[in-house]
Amino acid sequence: MPTPQPRYSAEETARRGDEIYERDIRSQVEATHYGKVVAIDIASGAYVIDDNALTASERLLAQHREAEIWCVRVGHRALHRIGGRPMPRNA
Repeated sequence: MPTPQPRYSAEETARRGDEIYERDIRSQVEATHYGKVVAIDIASGAYVIDDNALTASERLLAQHREAEIWCVRVGHRALHRIGGRPMPRNA
């Protein structure tokens, strides 16, 4: 089955994903899911939480086949990091 073309640019996907996370999801997940990954369908706002981006994305796609997905790591500024340290929990 061919992969559908994205409806949004990478920049718009990031903007929409971050907006949905901050507005609708963050307050519900930060206290209990620190370090987990949230995969968000930027069209519907549906989301799935799991230990890694691949598993979360696959689970979301199983529920929403046409999902355009943005992933966020709960409590962190970035999904992945190279070197450095994670952000302090109270920042």
